[in-house]
Amino acid sequence: MATFGSLSDRLTQTFSALRTKGKLSPADVDKTVREIRRALLDADVALTVVKDFTATVRERALGDEVSRALNPAQQVVQIVNEELVTILGGQQRRLEFAKNPPTVIMLAGLQGAGKTTLAGKLAKWLKAQGHTPLLVAADLQRPNAVTQLQVVGEQAGAAVFAPEPGNGVGDPVRVAKDAIVHARSRLHDVVIVDTAGRLGVDAELMKQAAGIRTAVDPDEVLFVIDAMIGQDAVSTALAFQEGVDFTGVVLSKLDGDARGGAALSVASVTGRPIMFASTGEGLDDFEPFHPDRMASRILDLGDILSLIEQAQKAFDEEESRAVAEKFATDSFTLEDFLAQMQQLKKMGSIKGMLGMLPGARGMREQLDNFDESELTRTEAIIQSMTLAERRMPKLLNGSRRLRIARGSGTTVTEVNALVNRFEQAAKMMKTVAKGGMPNIPGMQQMGGGGGAASARKAAAKKKGKGASKSGNPAKRAAEAAARAQGGGSTSGALGGGAGFGLGGAGGAGAAGGAEPSAEELAALQKFLGR
Repeated sequence: MATFGSLSDRLTQTFSALRTKGKLSPADVDKTVREIRRALLDADVALTVVKDFTATVRERALGDEVSRALNPAQQVVQIVNEELVTILGGQQRRLEFAKNPPTVIMLAGLQGAGKTTLAGKLAKWLKAQGHTPLLVAADLQRPNAVTQLQVVGEQAGAAVFAPEPGNGVGDPVRVAKDAIVHARSRLHDVVIVDTAGRLGVDAELMKQAAGIRTAVDPDEVLFVIDAMIGQDAVSTALAFQEGVDFTGVVLSKLDGDARGGAALSVASVTGRPIMFASTGEGLDDFEPFHPDRMASRILDLGDILSLIEQAQKAFDEEESRAVAEKFATDSFTLEDFLAQMQQLKKMGSIKGMLGMLPGARGMREQLDNFDESELTRTEAIIQSMTLAERRMPKLLNGSRRLRIARGSGTTVTEVNALVNRFEQAAKMMKTVAKGGMPNIPGMQQMGGGGGAASARKAAAKKKGKGASKSGNPAKRAAEAAARAQGGGSTSGALGGGAGFGLGGAGGAGAAGGAEPSAEELAALQKFLGR
């Protein structure tokens, strides 16, 4: 289930009912606000947040900004969007780094919230920003927590400070203090302290977390919370705020949250901003939290900015320019296609990227059925080809395709389908690169694609040779009648013209919707057997 899935569906359905109304009455506004309230409560949003939110939306929706709007439904959506941004924290909050390194970041939260995995994600993200993070294993209670952090640190390419074996052995406060000295000596500019959690909030947990905070005086204390715990998010956050206090919130497991109550409640109730969101198991499934972008996702308005940022990180500008030139010169090969596909995989989940497009909720079934392993199979097929075959697909005869299918663990049919799709895509992109419109199946060619010009040439050629007789008796009689009257072909009158019901120029039926002649009607009735 996508992030905020059910909440987004409920809100989208609520707003769709408003689009048919040219003007909203107070009753319409009350009904809409009532549906929004139900949607938020079903999403496990805190009751106090729901009351404040719906009261503000109702007041603004009954005001002049909606009554004077040309499209009241869009104005209501805009109001809800702005208020969602407000309860999600308003402006994005970035990490504040210490003037004198190292910057100390302490992670706090319940056991199972995902602190250790998030420590690795944060370290990898910081490393990509040019920092040298150090992970500190201060969770000495949970079995194998130290080992897990070492594995995660190795995957993230970050150093790990773990002087104690854990599993109940060692003093976490002393480990945290020693880590600061170690970081200064090894020139690490960021220290990430992974602390222990409990299954629930208790005095021992708060005492240990408070002791670590006092010992290392962190620049940032990030409260990591499981986005799927719903209403419990508020009580847990308030307990940590009172016992330890924190400067920001990190939402983990956001990809599995169908309701989203935690995200919509924590920032508003605690007054602390949501700074990061973790959206999967991979170390790359981590992103800064943008309240405005998240509000747009909830309302199915898309998140194009995040999509662009992901593309900029994955695609090289010079290489993209070179590929565009290859499209224009018809020199794009399967080898280039493989390189582009591998870059696309670096952007992350294809479903996640498609979900950022406006109106993606309407494609929910298609997105759920999308098989991302298809990219892996395609990659295997191309990698089973020789370099010459990738550069010249015309070399792929029957025996070569059989060899490729066996080497990639696929069938010859799948190899044939890939080659055919590649050739069609290459032709389409060549047309686009030259400024034309691609000839998409089921659509007439338009614009610079040459379709109109081809039609004019064909018409002129046909006119020069003289119109051929149709095999349809009614149509042949109508054509004869039209020629007798000095007109052209009547293909437009009989539905044989261009798309959208427009007939050809000069047709009897094309002249502003003229009535058919008596001869045409007689021929048609004779053809129908009447």
